Amino acid sequence: MAEYRRPGVYIQDVGSGARPITGVGTSTAAFLGVAPQADAHLRKPVFVTSWPGFQRRFQGDGQGSTPLSFAVDGFFQNGGARLYVVNLGQDATTISADDLETLSAMEGISLIAAPGFTDADSVEAILTNCETRKDRFAVLDMAEGGAIADLARTQDQGGLRPRNALQGMAAVYAPWIEVRDPETGEMIACPPSGHICGAYAGNDSTRGVHHAPANLPLRGALGLSRLFTDADQDILAPACVNAIRQFSDGIRIWGARTLTGADSEWRYVNIRRLLTLIELSIQQGTRWAVFEPNDDTLWKSIRRDVWEFLNMLWRDGALMGSSTQEAFFVRCDATTMTQDDLDAGRLIIEIGVAPVRPAEFVVIRIMQTTSDSEV
Repeated sequence: MAEYRRPGVYIQDVGSGARPITGVGTSTAAFLGVAPQADAHLRKPVFVTSWPGFQRRFQGDGQGSTPLSFAVDGFFQNGGARLYVVNLGQDATTISADDLETLSAMEGISLIAAPGFTDADSVEAILTNCETRKDRFAVLDMAEGGAIADLARTQDQGGLRPRNALQGMAAVYAPWIEVRDPETGEMIACPPSGHICGAYAGNDSTRGVHHAPANLPLRGALGLSRLFTDADQDILAPACVNAIRQFSDGIRIWGARTLTGADSEWRYVNIRRLLTLIELSIQQGTRWAVFEPNDDTLWKSIRRDVWEFLNMLWRDGALMGSSTQEAFFVRCDATTMTQDDLDAGRLIIEIGVAPVRPAEFVVIRIMQTTSDSEV
Protein backbone atom coordinates (compact mmCIF):
# COMPACT_ATOMS: atom_id res chain seq x y z
CA MET A 1 0.00 0.00 0.00
CA ALA A 2 1.46 3.37 -1.06
CA GLU A 3 1.76 6.15 1.53
CA TYR A 4 0.30 9.58 0.77
CA ARG A 5 1.74 12.32 3.02
CA ARG A 6 0.75 15.48 1.20
CA PRO A 7 -2.25 16.62 -0.81
CA GLY A 8 -1.88 16.12 -4.55
CA VAL A 9 -2.56 13.86 -7.54
CA TYR A 10 -0.86 10.48 -7.54
CA ILE A 11 -0.50 8.15 -10.55
CA GLN A 12 -0.26 4.40 -10.19
CA ASP A 13 0.30 1.79 -12.92
CA VAL A 14 -2.05 -1.09 -12.28
CA GLY A 15 -1.93 -4.21 -14.43
CA SER A 16 -5.21 -5.31 -15.97
CA GLY A 17 -4.38 -8.97 -15.52
CA ALA A 18 -5.18 -9.68 -19.17
CA ARG A 19 -2.69 -11.63 -21.24
CA PRO A 20 -3.60 -10.95 -24.88
CA ILE A 21 -3.40 -13.92 -27.23
CA THR A 22 -1.88 -12.97 -30.58
CA GLY A 23 -2.28 -14.94 -33.77
CA VAL A 24 0.67 -17.02 -34.89
CA GLY A 25 2.20 -16.44 -38.30
CA THR A 26 0.70 -18.34 -41.23
CA SER A 27 2.83 -17.39 -44.22
CA THR A 28 6.35 -18.70 -43.52
CA ALA A 29 7.12 -21.50 -46.00
CA ALA A 30 9.75 -24.19 -46.41
CA PHE A 31 10.82 -25.69 -49.76
CA LEU A 32 12.84 -28.85 -50.27
CA GLY A 33 14.54 -29.63 -53.56
CA VAL A 34 17.68 -29.47 -55.64
CA ALA A 35 19.33 -26.06 -55.92
CA PRO A 36 21.09 -24.88 -59.10
CA GLN A 37 24.37 -25.04 -57.18
CA ALA A 38 23.80 -28.57 -55.97
CA ASP A 39 26.41 -28.53 -53.20
CA ALA A 40 25.42 -25.18 -51.65
CA HIS A 41 24.39 -25.35 -47.96
CA LEU A 42 23.68 -29.05 -48.39
CA ARG A 43 20.75 -30.32 -46.27
CA LYS A 44 20.75 -27.21 -44.07
CA PRO A 45 17.69 -24.95 -43.74
CA VAL A 46 18.63 -21.51 -45.04
CA PHE A 47 16.34 -18.56 -44.38
CA VAL A 48 15.83 -16.23 -47.35
CA THR A 49 13.63 -13.18 -47.76
CA SER A 50 14.07 -12.36 -51.44
CA TRP A 51 14.89 -13.84 -54.83
CA PRO A 52 18.30 -12.09 -54.97
CA GLY A 53 19.03 -13.55 -51.53
CA PHE A 54 18.35 -17.05 -52.88
CA GLN A 55 20.53 -16.39 -55.91
CA ARG A 56 23.47 -15.32 -53.76
CA ARG A 57 23.30 -18.49 -51.71
CA PHE A 58 22.19 -21.16 -54.17
CA GLN A 59 22.54 -20.03 -57.79
CA GLY A 60 26.26 -19.96 -58.47
CA ASP A 61 27.87 -18.82 -61.72
CA GLY A 62 26.63 -20.46 -64.90
CA GLN A 63 24.28 -22.83 -63.08
CA GLY A 64 20.96 -23.63 -64.75
CA SER A 65 17.57 -23.28 -63.11
CA THR A 66 15.80 -26.12 -61.28
CA PRO A 67 12.22 -26.70 -60.10
CA LEU A 68 13.34 -25.41 -56.69
CA SER A 69 14.67 -22.14 -58.09
CA PHE A 70 11.51 -21.60 -60.17
CA ALA A 71 9.44 -22.20 -57.03
CA VAL A 72 11.43 -19.70 -54.97
CA ASP A 73 11.12 -17.05 -57.67
CA GLY A 74 7.37 -17.66 -57.91
CA PHE A 75 6.98 -17.56 -54.14
CA PHE A 76 8.35 -14.04 -53.88
CA GLN A 77 6.55 -12.85 -57.01
CA ASN A 78 3.18 -13.83 -55.53
CA GLY A 79 3.56 -12.16 -52.15
CA GLY A 80 5.71 -14.52 -50.09
CA ALA A 81 8.24 -12.91 -47.75
CA ARG A 82 9.67 -15.56 -45.42
CA LEU A 83 11.11 -18.82 -46.73
CA TYR A 84 13.36 -21.65 -45.57
CA VAL A 85 15.18 -23.49 -48.35
CA VAL A 86 16.63 -26.99 -47.94
CA ASN A 87 18.96 -28.06 -50.74
CA LEU A 88 18.96 -31.87 -50.90
CA GLY A 89 21.76 -32.14 -53.46
CA GLN A 90 21.92 -33.37 -57.04
CA ASP A 91 21.39 -37.05 -56.17
CA ALA A 92 18.01 -36.48 -54.50
CA THR A 93 15.23 -38.34 -56.28
CA THR A 94 12.64 -38.56 -53.51
CA ILE A 95 11.72 -36.86 -50.23
CA SER A 96 12.23 -38.92 -47.08
CA ALA A 97 11.34 -38.51 -43.43
CA ASP A 98 15.01 -37.75 -42.76
CA ASP A 99 14.89 -34.88 -45.25
CA LEU A 100 11.91 -33.38 -43.43
CA GLU A 101 13.65 -33.88 -40.10
CA THR A 102 16.09 -31.12 -41.11
CA LEU A 103 13.19 -28.69 -40.57
CA SER A 104 12.05 -30.10 -37.23
CA ALA A 105 13.75 -27.40 -35.15
CA MET A 106 12.51 -24.50 -37.28
CA GLU A 107 9.62 -22.77 -35.51
CA GLY A 108 6.92 -20.85 -37.33
CA ILE A 109 6.84 -22.79 -40.61
CA SER A 110 3.23 -23.15 -41.71
CA LEU A 111 3.57 -24.08 -45.41
CA ILE A 112 5.72 -26.82 -46.90
CA ALA A 113 6.38 -27.88 -50.49
CA ALA A 114 8.79 -30.02 -52.46
CA PRO A 115 8.47 -28.63 -56.01
CA GLY A 116 8.51 -31.35 -58.62
CA PHE A 117 8.64 -34.33 -56.23
CA THR A 118 5.40 -36.08 -57.18
CA ASP A 119 6.26 -39.73 -56.50
CA ALA A 120 4.22 -41.70 -53.96
CA ASP A 121 7.05 -42.00 -51.42
CA SER A 122 7.70 -38.25 -51.38
CA VAL A 123 4.02 -37.44 -51.02
CA GLU A 124 3.59 -40.00 -48.25
CA ALA A 125 6.54 -38.58 -46.30
CA ILE A 126 5.24 -35.01 -46.57
CA LEU A 127 1.67 -35.94 -45.63
CA THR A 128 2.82 -37.99 -42.64
CA ASN A 129 5.00 -35.13 -41.42
CA CYS A 130 2.16 -32.61 -41.62
CA GLU A 131 -0.32 -34.99 -40.02
CA THR A 132 2.03 -35.75 -37.14
CA ARG A 133 3.06 -32.16 -36.42
CA LYS A 134 -0.37 -30.62 -37.06
CA ASP A 135 1.15 -27.17 -37.60
CA ARG A 136 2.16 -27.30 -41.28
CA PHE A 137 0.08 -27.40 -44.44
CA ALA A 138 1.44 -29.15 -47.53
CA VAL A 139 1.07 -27.76 -51.05
CA LEU A 140 1.57 -30.62 -53.52
CA ASP A 141 2.13 -30.88 -57.26
CA MET A 142 0.48 -33.37 -59.59
CA ALA A 143 2.75 -35.29 -61.95
CA GLU A 144 3.00 -33.62 -65.34
CA GLY A 145 1.06 -35.13 -68.24
CA GLY A 146 -1.55 -37.85 -68.20
CA ALA A 147 -5.22 -37.80 -69.07
CA ILE A 148 -7.81 -35.94 -66.99
CA ALA A 149 -9.20 -39.24 -65.77
CA ASP A 150 -5.70 -40.28 -64.71
CA LEU A 151 -5.34 -37.15 -62.61
CA ALA A 152 -8.67 -37.85 -60.91
CA ARG A 153 -7.71 -41.46 -60.22
CA THR A 154 -4.36 -40.55 -58.69
CA GLN A 155 -5.89 -40.40 -55.22
CA ASP A 156 -6.91 -44.05 -55.47
CA GLN A 157 -3.92 -45.49 -57.27
CA GLY A 158 -0.97 -43.27 -56.46
CA GLY A 159 0.56 -41.09 -53.80
CA LEU A 160 -2.48 -38.88 -53.21
CA ARG A 161 -4.81 -41.59 -51.97
CA PRO A 162 -7.54 -40.47 -49.55
CA ARG A 163 -6.48 -40.20 -45.91
CA ASN A 164 -9.41 -39.78 -43.54
CA ALA A 165 -7.06 -39.15 -40.62
CA LEU A 166 -5.24 -36.37 -42.44
CA GLN A 167 -7.80 -33.74 -41.42
CA GLY A 168 -7.14 -31.65 -44.48
CA MET A 169 -3.46 -30.85 -43.96
CA ALA A 170 -2.67 -30.78 -47.70
CA ALA A 171 -3.91 -29.60 -51.08
CA VAL A 172 -2.82 -30.50 -54.61
CA TYR A 173 -2.74 -28.35 -57.76
CA ALA A 174 -2.59 -28.97 -61.51
CA PRO A 175 -1.48 -28.42 -64.24
CA TRP A 176 2.14 -27.28 -64.39
CA ILE A 177 2.68 -23.66 -65.32
CA GLU A 178 4.87 -22.08 -67.98
CA VAL A 179 7.36 -19.51 -66.74
CA ARG A 180 10.27 -17.60 -68.17
CA ASP A 181 13.60 -18.93 -66.99
CA PRO A 182 15.29 -15.98 -65.22
CA GLU A 183 18.69 -17.31 -66.29
CA THR A 184 18.10 -18.04 -70.00
CA GLY A 185 14.89 -16.21 -70.82
CA GLU A 186 13.33 -19.38 -72.26
CA MET A 187 9.78 -20.54 -71.55
CA ILE A 188 9.78 -23.67 -69.37
CA ALA A 189 7.06 -25.75 -67.71
CA CYS A 190 7.51 -26.05 -63.95
CA PRO A 191 5.49 -27.33 -60.98
CA PRO A 192 3.21 -24.66 -59.49
CA SER A 193 3.56 -25.35 -55.75
CA GLY A 194 6.06 -22.52 -55.10
CA HIS A 195 3.86 -19.95 -56.82
CA ILE A 196 0.82 -21.31 -54.94
CA CYS A 197 2.58 -20.98 -51.57
CA GLY A 198 3.42 -17.38 -52.44
CA ALA A 199 -0.23 -16.73 -53.29
CA TYR A 200 -1.24 -18.23 -49.92
CA ALA A 201 1.20 -15.91 -48.13
CA GLY A 202 0.10 -12.84 -50.06
CA ASN A 203 -3.55 -13.66 -49.45
CA ASP A 204 -2.92 -14.10 -45.72
CA SER A 205 -1.26 -10.69 -45.41
CA THR A 206 -3.79 -8.73 -47.48
CA ARG A 207 -7.11 -10.45 -46.75
CA GLY A 208 -6.51 -12.92 -43.94
CA VAL A 209 -6.05 -16.67 -43.63
CA HIS A 210 -9.83 -17.12 -43.41
CA HIS A 211 -10.23 -16.05 -47.05
CA ALA A 212 -10.01 -18.94 -49.50
CA PRO A 213 -6.76 -18.69 -51.51
CA ALA A 214 -8.64 -18.98 -54.79
CA ASN A 215 -9.62 -16.73 -57.70
CA LEU A 216 -6.18 -15.23 -57.23
CA PRO A 217 -3.96 -14.27 -60.17
CA LEU A 218 -0.84 -16.41 -60.38
CA ARG A 219 1.97 -13.93 -61.00
CA GLY A 220 4.88 -15.19 -63.03
CA ALA A 221 2.78 -17.80 -64.78
CA LEU A 222 2.78 -16.91 -68.49
CA GLY A 223 1.02 -20.04 -69.68
CA LEU A 224 -0.20 -23.48 -68.68
CA SER A 225 1.07 -26.86 -69.80
CA ARG A 226 -2.56 -27.76 -70.51
CA LEU A 227 -5.83 -25.85 -70.52
CA PHE A 228 -8.58 -27.27 -68.36
CA THR A 229 -12.20 -26.81 -69.40
CA ASP A 230 -15.32 -26.68 -67.23
CA ALA A 231 -15.93 -30.30 -68.13
CA ASP A 232 -12.42 -31.20 -66.97
CA GLN A 233 -13.01 -29.48 -63.66
CA ASP A 234 -16.24 -31.43 -63.20
CA ILE A 235 -13.97 -34.46 -62.94
CA LEU A 236 -11.08 -32.89 -61.02
CA ALA A 237 -13.00 -31.03 -58.29
CA PRO A 238 -14.68 -34.14 -56.78
CA ALA A 239 -11.23 -35.77 -56.79
CA CYS A 240 -9.91 -32.82 -54.73
CA VAL A 241 -7.53 -31.62 -57.45
CA ASN A 242 -7.42 -27.81 -57.51
CA ALA A 243 -7.27 -26.52 -61.05
CA ILE A 244 -5.23 -23.61 -62.32
CA ARG A 245 -7.24 -22.04 -65.12
CA GLN A 246 -6.67 -19.63 -67.99
CA PHE A 247 -9.35 -16.92 -68.16
CA SER A 248 -9.70 -13.75 -70.18
CA ASP A 249 -8.20 -11.76 -67.32
CA GLY A 250 -5.25 -14.05 -66.78
CA ILE A 251 -4.21 -17.27 -65.08
CA ARG A 252 -5.94 -17.87 -61.78
CA ILE A 253 -6.09 -20.42 -58.98
CA TRP A 254 -9.54 -21.93 -59.39
CA GLY A 255 -9.96 -24.21 -56.39
CA ALA A 256 -9.41 -24.30 -52.63
CA ARG A 257 -10.07 -27.89 -51.56
CA THR A 258 -7.99 -30.10 -49.34
CA LEU A 259 -7.41 -33.81 -49.93
CA THR A 260 -10.04 -34.97 -47.46
CA GLY A 261 -13.03 -35.15 -49.78
CA ALA A 262 -16.35 -33.41 -50.33
CA ASP A 263 -18.04 -34.74 -47.19
CA SER A 264 -15.33 -33.69 -44.74
CA GLU A 265 -15.54 -30.75 -42.37
CA TRP A 266 -11.96 -29.97 -43.45
CA ARG A 267 -13.00 -29.68 -47.09
CA TYR A 268 -11.62 -26.19 -47.68
CA VAL A 269 -8.04 -24.95 -47.41
CA ASN A 270 -8.98 -21.76 -45.56
CA ILE A 271 -11.07 -23.62 -42.95
CA ARG A 272 -8.22 -26.00 -42.15
CA ARG A 273 -5.64 -23.25 -41.95
CA LEU A 274 -7.89 -20.99 -39.86
CA LEU A 275 -8.47 -23.76 -37.32
CA THR A 276 -4.74 -24.44 -37.22
CA LEU A 277 -4.17 -20.73 -36.54
CA ILE A 278 -6.69 -20.81 -33.69
CA GLU A 279 -5.28 -24.00 -32.17
CA LEU A 280 -1.65 -22.89 -32.23
CA SER A 281 -2.37 -19.34 -31.09
CA ILE A 282 -4.37 -20.47 -28.06
CA GLN A 283 -1.81 -23.15 -27.28
CA GLN A 284 1.00 -20.59 -27.22
CA GLY A 285 -1.08 -17.87 -25.60
CA THR A 286 -2.08 -19.99 -22.60
CA ARG A 287 1.32 -21.44 -21.72
CA TRP A 288 1.50 -19.05 -18.78
CA ALA A 289 -1.17 -21.21 -17.08
CA VAL A 290 1.21 -24.14 -16.63
CA PHE A 291 1.78 -24.71 -12.88
CA GLU A 292 -0.82 -22.07 -11.91
CA PRO A 293 -3.39 -23.18 -9.30
CA ASN A 294 -6.16 -24.99 -11.19
CA ASP A 295 -9.05 -23.10 -9.66
CA ASP A 296 -11.86 -20.72 -10.56
CA THR A 297 -9.51 -17.74 -10.72
CA LEU A 298 -7.44 -19.44 -13.43
CA TRP A 299 -10.55 -20.55 -15.30
CA LYS A 300 -11.91 -17.00 -15.43
CA SER A 301 -8.59 -15.69 -16.76
CA ILE A 302 -8.46 -18.38 -19.44
CA ARG A 303 -12.04 -17.69 -20.55
CA ARG A 304 -11.34 -13.95 -20.73
CA ASP A 305 -8.15 -14.28 -22.78
CA VAL A 306 -9.52 -16.86 -25.23
CA TRP A 307 -12.81 -14.96 -25.60
CA GLU A 308 -10.97 -11.77 -26.51
CA PHE A 309 -8.88 -13.60 -29.11
CA LEU A 310 -11.91 -15.21 -30.77
CA ASN A 311 -13.80 -11.92 -30.60
CA MET A 312 -10.96 -10.31 -32.57
CA LEU A 313 -11.22 -13.03 -35.24
CA TRP A 314 -15.00 -12.55 -35.42
CA ARG A 315 -14.62 -8.79 -35.87
CA ASP A 316 -12.10 -9.46 -38.66
CA GLY A 317 -14.73 -11.54 -40.46
CA ALA A 318 -13.17 -14.95 -39.87
CA LEU A 319 -16.16 -16.35 -37.96
CA MET A 320 -19.81 -16.59 -38.97
CA GLY A 321 -22.61 -14.98 -37.01
CA SER A 322 -24.26 -11.65 -36.26
CA SER A 323 -23.17 -11.89 -32.62
CA THR A 324 -20.38 -13.46 -30.62
CA GLN A 325 -22.88 -15.99 -29.25
CA GLU A 326 -23.47 -17.24 -32.79
CA ALA A 327 -19.79 -17.12 -33.77
CA PHE A 328 -18.06 -18.97 -30.94
CA PHE A 329 -18.14 -20.21 -27.37
CA VAL A 330 -15.49 -20.76 -24.69
CA ARG A 331 -15.95 -23.05 -21.71
CA CYS A 332 -13.47 -23.61 -18.91
CA ASP A 333 -15.11 -24.41 -15.59
CA ALA A 334 -16.26 -27.26 -13.40
CA THR A 335 -18.34 -28.67 -16.27
CA THR A 336 -15.32 -29.26 -18.52
CA MET A 337 -13.23 -31.05 -15.92
CA THR A 338 -13.87 -33.98 -13.62
CA GLN A 339 -12.30 -34.49 -10.23
CA ASP A 340 -9.93 -36.94 -11.87
CA ASP A 341 -8.84 -34.19 -14.27
CA LEU A 342 -8.21 -31.82 -11.37
CA ASP A 343 -6.29 -34.44 -9.43
CA ALA A 344 -4.16 -35.16 -12.50
CA GLY A 345 -3.45 -31.46 -13.06
CA ARG A 346 -5.38 -31.23 -16.34
CA LEU A 347 -6.88 -27.91 -17.40
CA ILE A 348 -9.48 -28.50 -20.12
CA ILE A 349 -10.80 -25.70 -22.32
CA GLU A 350 -13.70 -26.34 -24.71
CA ILE A 351 -13.95 -24.02 -27.70
CA GLY A 352 -16.43 -23.97 -30.56
CA VAL A 353 -16.19 -21.75 -33.62
CA ALA A 354 -18.30 -21.18 -36.73
CA PRO A 355 -15.84 -20.47 -39.54
CA VAL A 356 -16.91 -18.63 -42.67
CA ARG A 357 -17.00 -21.02 -45.62
CA PRO A 358 -16.35 -20.08 -49.26
CA ALA A 359 -19.25 -19.34 -51.59
CA GLU A 360 -17.99 -22.03 -53.94
CA PHE A 361 -21.26 -22.42 -55.81
CA VAL A 362 -22.96 -19.15 -56.68
CA VAL A 363 -26.45 -19.80 -58.03
CA ILE A 364 -28.29 -17.07 -59.93
CA ARG A 365 -31.98 -17.69 -60.49
CA ILE A 366 -33.58 -15.87 -63.38
CA MET A 367 -37.33 -15.86 -63.83
CA GLN A 368 -39.01 -14.58 -66.94
CA THR A 369 -42.11 -12.47 -66.46
CA THR A 370 -44.58 -10.74 -68.76
CA SER A 371 -45.53 -7.08 -68.77
CA ASP A 372 -48.80 -8.00 -67.03
CA SER A 373 -47.08 -9.66 -64.09
CA GLU A 374 -46.95 -7.92 -60.79
CA VAL A 375 -43.48 -6.98 -59.62
